[in-house]
Amino acid sequence: MRVQPALSASPAVAQVTPTTVDLTRRYDVLVVGGGNAALCAAISARRSGASVLVLEAAPKFYRGGNTRHTRNMRCAHDSATEILTGPYTEDEFWEDLLRVTGGQTDEELARFMIRESKEILHWIVEQGVRWQPSLGGTLSLGRTNSFFLGGGRAMLNALYLTAERLGVEVVYDAEVVDLDIQDGTFVSARVMHAGSAVDVRAASLVAAAGGFEANIEWLKEHWGEAAENFLIRGTPYNRGSMLKLLLDKGVKPVGDPTQCHAVAIDARAPKFDGGIITRLDCVVFGIVVNKNAQRFYDEGEDIWPKRYAIWGRLVAAQPDQIAYIIFDAPSLELFMPSLYPPVRADTIPELAGKLGLSPEALQETVETFNRAVRPGTFDHTILDDCRTEGLTPPKSHWARAIRTAPFYAYPVRPGITFTYLGTRVNRDARMIMADDRPAANMFSAGEIMAGNVLGKGYAAGIGMTIGSVFGRIAGREAARNARN
Repeated sequence: MRVQPALSASPAVAQVTPTTVDLTRRYDVLVVGGGNAALCAAISARRSGASVLVLEAAPKFYRGGNTRHTRNMRCAHDSATEILTGPYTEDEFWEDLLRVTGGQTDEELARFMIRESKEILHWIVEQGVRWQPSLGGTLSLGRTNSFFLGGGRAMLNALYLTAERLGVEVVYDAEVVDLDIQDGTFVSARVMHAGSAVDVRAASLVAAAGGFEANIEWLKEHWGEAAENFLIRGTPYNRGSMLKLLLDKGVKPVGDPTQCHAVAIDARAPKFDGGIITRLDCVVFGIVVNKNAQRFYDEGEDIWPKRYAIWGRLVAAQPDQIAYIIFDAPSLELFMPSLYPPVRADTIPELAGKLGLSPEALQETVETFNRAVRPGTFDHTILDDCRTEGLTPPKSHWARAIRTAPFYAYPVRPGITFTYLGTRVNRDARMIMADDRPAANMFSAGEIMAGNVLGKGYAAGIGMTIGSVFGRIAGREAARNARN
């Protein structure tokens, strides 16, 4: 089967300039997926001299999985740069990861990833990606995270341009529906494209096709009916087809299927692909109540980038998987707003009515919170001394009385970014089989293997770190395997 290429390679820099993509030929490296991890793998393999085919299940406009919605990457570095305000050591990165995962991480792999991330800061620029100074507000990432100039889509487009100029071949609307794996060795992938099936052969396989967060039925197997109320922040194409095939064919799993990167997002967001503009960063400025108008967790537990990703799971555990962030006028302009405006009212009972909550219950919750607030010096960039006393649950930092009209609220639901069930790998990004033997020629990178590092929890930007670091390694090792 021959298909038209994604783009013609630039004659000035291309090593290969195909006029068609021949799916019947045997490639050195087959990359399944089309996001950051996949492109880093494809570029790395191609720069190592391998012939590379990328199969992206999505149409070209929607290529790139969740990378389209990202903004930044967390990398260790020893000193300030033009876009980073200070050093972020390997040890500090490790301590941050240890804190958010509660120790549920493969320490050897995690420390290896952190060490390799120092090189990624420069390597990714060599692939055409550009940085910009960090955003401010509640993110507090100016020292730890590098922001992509133009956001995730611009970053993704730069990687595709580099890959295509190097001669990487890309086919869109190409879904892998079966794998021929024999005794831990990849032989071929059955691919549906343009209404026909074709078997694509390669010397090495790199799986970088994401998790299963867009597969509601799979989510329901582990979450029950609650999953019907989940919103999927990213691509609707991450249905876990590749992951399921690999696990069914004898690859060893890693991770808890109920663990995921889940944040609280605007409940008015679309079911799929709402992206980062539906995320809400105002939890620390107010209180969060459930449908019974009751608080259920400490809104000021820690600095926001280390805690924002726990709120999706917290809301998922509430009745009907719905919650409401309540705050007042002084906080309105302290955070990046959602795509949707907040609900506004002149009194707390009026606000409750607009939200469908009990006015009496919400009034009592707010008044009880206000009485517990102790004076301090408010500073949302540090763990300040504004707290509550005698309140369960407490608010440990940034506690200010909610008294100044108008009053505001955002309804929120669990927004699932990606799941942590994945393929077990070693530090060469090589998959591990169920009998604990390394696969002969199969590698994985990105969200499909993120559970090796993220047993639970999340720190801002680390998903892109996992994808870039292990993508680069997977591509290099896959090419080396093909040569041998």
